[in-house]
Order: sequence, then structure tokens, then C-alpha cells
Amino acid sequence: MAAVLLAVIYISFIGLGVPDSLFGTAWPAIYAEFGLPISFASFVTVIISCGTILSSLISARLIKRLGTGRVAALSTLLTAAALLGFSLAPGLWAMCLLAVPLGVGAGAIDVALNNYVAQHYSATHMSFLHCFYGVGVTVSPYILSLVIGGAAGWRGGYRITFLIQLAIALLLLLTLPLWGRVHGGSAQEEAASKTLSFRETLRIPGVKHMCFLFIASCAIECVCGGWGSTFLVENRGMAPENAAQVIMLYYAGMALGRFLSGVLAAKLHSWTIIRLGELVLGGALLLLALPLPLPLCAAGMFLVGFGNGPLFPNFNYLAPQSFGGDVSQSVIGVQMASAYAGIMLMPMLCGLLGQWLGMGVFPFYMLLFFVPMLVVTLRAERLLRQKTA
Repeated sequence: MAAVLLAVIYISFIGLGVPDSLFGTAWPAIYAEFGLPISFASFVTVIISCGTILSSLISARLIKRLGTGRVAALSTLLTAAALLGFSLAPGLWAMCLLAVPLGVGAGAIDVALNNYVAQHYSATHMSFLHCFYGVGVTVSPYILSLVIGGAAGWRGGYRITFLIQLAIALLLLLTLPLWGRVHGGSAQEEAASKTLSFRETLRIPGVKHMCFLFIASCAIECVCGGWGSTFLVENRGMAPENAAQVIMLYYAGMALGRFLSGVLAAKLHSWTIIRLGELVLGGALLLLALPLPLPLCAAGMFLVGFGNGPLFPNFNYLAPQSFGGDVSQSVIGVQMASAYAGIMLMPMLCGLLGQWLGMGVFPFYMLLFFVPMLVVTLRAERLLRQKTA
């Protein structure tokens, strides 16, 4: 029964990933249709991130009241409705309105399932969970690459992903009884968990370090996924359908990195996997920064996903063991809010810089987050290892 529930959780994380890569990949076609500047994508992404920050901060209270299963099911249904709306949107203003439920739904799913898996399953399962997120964000660009050049265009991609999301939401609703049968004490644990305020959570030693690592890793992830297609089209001269295929390669690298992280988690500590991922990430960013042939540029995109992919699940898995299971829901909520603050602000700034200076700034912008990430990783590891020794 626990294996069946885990499979449902994995599938739900595919649903979390499906919307995340769609907008950035479709944006070159969207702004061309609506006659918009390329930086206007930030209006939508900022609103999505505001929604995820809000739902992340209140998720501990929601989960305590409704339980993880109900929160995941209702949130997935909310994101499905938003995707349908995007496929029908007459302009940017409609996308901005629909970005609210899309963000709120995504943030609640993220926090609820990350904490549940961190408490009830192993580090391997956590990495595999985020591997399935990688499957979700890989599926969207692939679907879009198939339809964006035809009559359906980018709207057809949104309609197909809506159907995928709706099917996942229905699966979660049908399997709600499983949550009560598996890990029978989990409902009592959720009800008894401490609900800390934002300030109380930040006062816990090490939380601020981890929040910065989430900001840096997610900034790189979302800048690469959100602006990578535009960089390839505007700076490297690729056709939109070919750029979508390279972005699919980027997300495939993320999924593969997380899968390999899950395999290695049986033998290596999470901090070791984090350091290995950062080593690959640094090399990948150099490949993108140098004026190399397009195949090497595509390889760099793949390796950014491959190196950065394992960081997020391993950061999350460390929360219960580093800070305690009784407060981990609040800690993960604040960490997710920090991550989404980075997701909201950093791609927006990249878009503005790209409009003013050209999209050649894209790889150098990501390097600005990578260098301090290395320093904070060393400090966070030292502090949290001493704390749990």
C-alpha cells in the first residue's frame, strides 16, 4: 500500500512540473502573437511566484487542517483550471489573472509533498520524487515542440497539458482514502506539528543559509528554463521549435540528474551529492558563457539541468534531520517561499537586462548566483553537521 501511495505522489509531482516549463518555452511565440516586448513575460512569472510564496507560507496551517492528500488533490485541480484558461487567453491581462490560481496551487503541492516524503521516505525516494518533477517539466517543451509550428500553435500545447493535469487531479481525488491507510500516524503527526511564524522559523540556526541556497539554485533553474529558449532564438539564431527541443534537453538533464542522485543516495550523504552537482553546474555555465558551437551550447544546457537538478531535493531532504520533524513543515514552507522569491525576482531581472543589453547576458547572469552558492554551501554544511552531530 505504501508503494502505491508513493507512485501516486510521484505522478502528482509530474503534474507539478507540467506547467512550470510551459510558459517560458512558449513565450517567444506568445509575445510575437500579442506584439509584446520580451521582458513582459515577467508580469506573468512574478504573479505566479507571488501566489506560490503566499501558499507556501500558509501551507503548514492548510495541511494541519485538511491533510496532505486533500491539499495535493485540490491544488492540482486548481492548476488544471488555470492551464485551460491560459489556452483561451485573449491577451496578457488574462494570463496575469490566471497566474494567481496557477501559483497558489503549485506552492501548496510543493510544500505538502516535499515534507511528507522527507518525513516518511528515504533520501532516494526524495530524489526520485524530484526526478518525476523533471519528467513533468520535460514533457511540456516536448509537447510544445510538436504542436507550436502547426495550426494549434502554443495554445494547443496548453490544451494538451490541461488534459494531463486534469487526469492527475482526478487520480489524486480517487486515491484520497490511501492517505489514511498508509503511515497511519501521519494525520496525527500533521495535526500535532508546530506551526511557527515566518520570523520564528528564520531564527532557527541554519535556516537562513538554506533559504539562500534555495534562492540561488531556483534562480538558476528558472532563469535557464524561462529564458533559455529566448536566449537560443535571439542570441544564437535558432528557430523556436529547435529551441524548444533544446529546452526539453535541459529538463531531461534535470530529470536524469535527480534520478542519478536517487541511486547515489543509497551510498552518499546528501551534502556529498550537493557538492558533486555544483561541480557539474559550474562547468556547464562556462560552456554557455564561452562562444562555442551550437552543439556544445546544447550540451551546456543539458548539463545545467543535470548538475543543478539534484540540489533542490537534497536541500529539502535535509530539513527534518537538520531542524526536527516537529517543525520541518514550517521550515520547508519558509524555504519554498524563499525559493519562489528567487523564482519571482531573478528571472524578471534577467529579462530586463536581456532587453537592455541583449540576451548574451544570460549565462553570466546565472554565474552571479553560482559563485556565492559555493561559499554558502560550505558554511551551511559545517553548521548543520555540527548541529546534528
